[in-house]
Amino acid sequence: MTAVAAPRREGYVGGLLARAPKRPVSPERIAAALTLIVLVGLGIASLVQSGFSLAGVLSSWGNAQRFMTRVGALTFPAPLDLLWLIALTVGLVLVGTLVAAALSVPIAYLAASNTTPGPVWRGIARFIGVLTRSIPDVVLAMAFVLMFSLGTLPGILAIGIHSIGMISKMFADAIEQIDEGPRLAIRAAGGTKLQQFTAGVLPQVLPSWVATVLHRNDINLRGSVVLGYVGVAGLGLEMSYAFKALNYGRGLGIALVIFVLCVVMEIVSSAVRGAMLGETAQTRSWIDRILHPRLRAEAGSGAATATAAKPAWAASPATAVRRPWTRERRRNAIAGWVAVAIVIGSLIVCQIQWGDLITVWAKIPETAAKFWPPDFGNYDTAVMLGAMRDTIAIALAATVLTLLPSLLLGSFAARNVAPNGTVRGIARFLLVGIRGIPELILAIVLIVVTGLGPTAGIVALAIGGIGLLGKLVADSFEEVDRGPERALRAVGATRMQAYAAATVPQGTRALIGHSFYMLDTNIRAATILGIVGGGGVGYYLLNAGQGSRYEVVTAIVLMILATVLVVEGLAMWMRRVFR
Repeated sequence: MTAVAAPRREGYVGGLLARAPKRPVSPERIAAALTLIVLVGLGIASLVQSGFSLAGVLSSWGNAQRFMTRVGALTFPAPLDLLWLIALTVGLVLVGTLVAAALSVPIAYLAASNTTPGPVWRGIARFIGVLTRSIPDVVLAMAFVLMFSLGTLPGILAIGIHSIGMISKMFADAIEQIDEGPRLAIRAAGGTKLQQFTAGVLPQVLPSWVATVLHRNDINLRGSVVLGYVGVAGLGLEMSYAFKALNYGRGLGIALVIFVLCVVMEIVSSAVRGAMLGETAQTRSWIDRILHPRLRAEAGSGAATATAAKPAWAASPATAVRRPWTRERRRNAIAGWVAVAIVIGSLIVCQIQWGDLITVWAKIPETAAKFWPPDFGNYDTAVMLGAMRDTIAIALAATVLTLLPSLLLGSFAARNVAPNGTVRGIARFLLVGIRGIPELILAIVLIVVTGLGPTAGIVALAIGGIGLLGKLVADSFEEVDRGPERALRAVGATRMQAYAAATVPQGTRALIGHSFYMLDTNIRAATILGIVGGGGVGYYLLNAGQGSRYEVVTAIVLMILATVLVVEGLAMWMRRVFR
């Protein structure tokens, strides 16, 4: 009886899926789908043209073994010097990220469609976001080093201004997705725009903003490595000195320290995110549940937790004023003061010369004159355009190479897709470990293995992209509406059928958006990897910077800006078409 019922149930599920209503396909949707196919095809063609071969990469690991034999033991700076370099690096990254977070709030307010004063303001804010994330932070650091000389301030400003683009974009997206009820109610009661924002918008978006800033801080820590190549103090500068002096043992030792620091920062960020996001269970990782075991029970309680009775102190304003110091309140207060202490400590460690921020204005015209007007100089225009094309090809190839592994690993890392908690924990652990490796360090190692050229850049970007895109895929799948999944499972659908018919279709729009974000990120990262021999326009960017030909730097940045604008336009179109 059971043996006969199962096939019938499977057939019933298949019939339901076959009879599901189909949306009419518009010409614009067909055009968007064809565009996606063309982009994937170009990525595959770029991968083939680069000469990439997985077998070739694996067979080249003998080069790495011979190289490590010549290098010998890893060496490190003296313990006190190493601790100072770690504190300096973390301090400038944290301060730079906080500067970006503060400046991104007004830009996001103007860029969000539901809060902007008008389309002109929205267009200006969106352009500022695209412009700041199109200029590589290493280029910004070049300019600030000319104005402030060496130190931490060029790195702080470079990280801060470059991060505005992505943080303000994510902030604006979060504002556009709020429940308009509270804000409109405050406006109907005569509230000012500031009151509408602080009481109707900010409480809804604050958890998302915290997660965005923490995520960006992790990215900035990995990206700070390359800033050392243009004179920004910290671990990156020490590593660049070591490699330039052919002291590979010390250079790789510092690289190992940076990797461990990135993983530790990822764990700390996840712990803070898990503590602050409350009942937003979808955004928690395996680290969150290890560090906050009580969240497991909250995640499983669902609606029961949401409808729990209010505490006694919240019964009236009078009792709320005399809110007792519970264990949770004491913990939150301590955490808040620790965060303030860390920020103050970071400012002290960075040793910022605040007077430079006043005197620098006189140096801006002189510095701007060095970067303008843009000119390719002695380089032929066709050569520079070809180098930019190579950079785009590397980014496309890396993105295509990243897609399938990210989809598989991200799916296993999603709570509603993974077969059990162990598999999900392993997948999340792998994503954290992969994200902890800065692409620049990975590219340096792969250049030793595969030699100079695009292969090292493609593999480095692809491996780094798996950690980032896989996490975004997992979070997106965990945030889909669980209703269709439960309905299919209730009528006997297998886990794979529910995944294919409910999870993936709901997560397609987010997956497309994340893929374009990955392409956008890879274009800028491919530029930076060219600095260490990863191919593309980065080679010319480094030569121009070291040779003080800053007009060439500007010309290269404008090419990057034009490319990023095209990618941004495609991404906006895709999100609108596939919404």
